[in-house]
Amino acid sequence: MDATAALAREAAGAGLRSAWFGQRFGVDSPALAGIVGRKVPGPQVGTFAVPVFGRLPLLASSQAQTVQAATHGRHHLGLALGARHIVEGGFGIAWEHIVPAVTRVAEEAGRLAPRIVALVNGVVTDDVDAVRQRVAEQLAFHEKIPSYVRAIQLSGGRQAIDVAVIGDEKAVVAEVRRYRDAGATEVVFAGKEAAGEAARRRTWALLGELAG
Repeated sequence: MDATAALAREAAGAGLRSAWFGQRFGVDSPALAGIVGRKVPGPQVGTFAVPVFGRLPLLASSQAQTVQAATHGRHHLGLALGARHIVEGGFGIAWEHIVPAVTRVAEEAGRLAPRIVALVNGVVTDDVDAVRQRVAEQLAFHEKIPSYVRAIQLSGGRQAIDVAVIGDEKAVVAEVRRYRDAGATEVVFAGKEAAGEAARRRTWALLGELAG
């Protein structure tokens, strides 16, 4: 927890405006967001993304409101479908699509369109070929999950690495703008440590400039 808070503090110092936490089996991402948000004032804290299966709406809402209060209104709850093998194998719950229903209900209720947060695996580096090979190995498991494969194909790729953003500052800026032009309200980078600490700091510095 302390190490995560220290990274969030460093990110804020680089000019980044938000820190996002993935949901895994070993940690509860909303709780982590609350802890970091209390330790590091300033940046927004969000989850990308909590699978809706296995969480009752009332409990998820209560948890989100608790974190929101703890962070003085800086929490953003990201909800997601979740991979089918986790939903069915881990929770024993039938797998259904959620995004079209959420969008339709928002329109019918006369509410604003949902936020579109694009989670991108990316890093600023000059050693593009070596880093791409390393990241391709790390992301290969996505190619075994049908929902991810579909998302990759809809983005024009065949492999997970095809939608990763790896290159120098100019290349990364172009890709971030492409996501924004496509309708993303926010672009969140993950996997920044793939090329080492220097590249991570270089990536944060660029993203901090873009957020400014």
